[in-house]
Amino acid sequence: MGMYNFDEIIDRKGTNSMNVEGWKAYIFGKDADVDFPYADDEFIRMWVADMDFAVAPEICHAIKERVDRRIFGYTKMYDEAYFQAFENWCRTKYDWVLDRETIVFSLGVVPALFQLVEDLVAPGEKVLINAPGYGFFLHAAEYSDRECVRSHLLYKDGNWDVDWEDLERKAADPQVKMFIFCNPHNPTGRVWTEEELRRFADIAIKNDLWLVSDEIHCDLLRTGLKHIPMATICPDYRKLVTGMSASKTFNLAGMLMSEIMINDPQERERFASRDKVGCLNPLSIAAHQAAYEQGGEWLTELKAYLDETFTVVKEVLDRELPETQFRIPGATYFAWVNLRPYLGTDTDVTKLFAASGVLLEGGDKLFCGNANGFIRLNLAMPRSVIAEGLKRIVEAVKEYEVSKDDH
Repeated sequence: MGMYNFDEIIDRKGTNSMNVEGWKAYIFGKDADVDFPYADDEFIRMWVADMDFAVAPEICHAIKERVDRRIFGYTKMYDEAYFQAFENWCRTKYDWVLDRETIVFSLGVVPALFQLVEDLVAPGEKVLINAPGYGFFLHAAEYSDRECVRSHLLYKDGNWDVDWEDLERKAADPQVKMFIFCNPHNPTGRVWTEEELRRFADIAIKNDLWLVSDEIHCDLLRTGLKHIPMATICPDYRKLVTGMSASKTFNLAGMLMSEIMINDPQERERFASRDKVGCLNPLSIAAHQAAYEQGGEWLTELKAYLDETFTVVKEVLDRELPETQFRIPGATYFAWVNLRPYLGTDTDVTKLFAASGVLLEGGDKLFCGNANGFIRLNLAMPRSVIAEGLKRIVEAVKEYEVSKDDH
């Protein structure tokens, strides 16, 4: 029995949670008024990327201590202890001795992506991503009216690999100026090998691309696996940018804070100067510093809990929906499940499962292409909740097959 209880079910109603109160508008947009045969609090929520686990008590204590100081004025990062905590985390977890001078702060990795595209990709130029991919990579390009070029990953027997020939060809387009890269990969959960990372870096360097490495999931690897930062592969590449945060790892997304490491001094200065005040939330600083200084044991127990959860989910899928060919991913708390053998590629999976009481994301609309027929399941919640979610998913798929046969 560990120190932390990941089986606890916490009521999030009335907290202005996007997961609980904001899902209709986020998932369904113009169709948010659609009626479902479930009350809002009866859904199993396996969609947005935050956890239903309590934040580590050490972090909560640090926030309370900062609250007890009773003043929350304009705040910047002056404290040497914060930098030491973050540097020590990177050194002990990833063998990465980072250059403190490269660090700037952002409200999150996603806001940083939007700003970087606007700064570094001129009108008429292009952004390169892998597909399937995190939807906000595409949105960051679209927001600045930049074309997003997609290099599809190759899927076979439950595995996702890089189409290197396609990636190299698209990276060589002189109009492509930035490669937004996900390490480890969302949504597939791929943990890239050192050899693969070197190949990605070589392609970026050969074509003089801005290499923006989103490493937000880097601490959420299966037990025994180790994250390799892109910055340890090409530390001296001027056009490398790395995005990290304690937010995903420690369920602090609402704290809105991330570290952005920008090698290029000119872009670093421009990035930091966009916000003339440049202030940070004092409670966010306290939370993140406590995570880096005191969160190690909580993270170890979280990973063990997720490892077992993935094993249980695989057993259910192998037994009930064996054609999914589900493989436990090396990273993230997402199960990326292939339902093409059952649902094909034209089914609106989000609406299908919402009608069965499960909120989830999937398909090209949310994952940039090469994703139709796949669903992403957030497993960062108590197993009792996941068990009910899987039951509803299995029943929905089997009912769909029956109705398909009837037609």
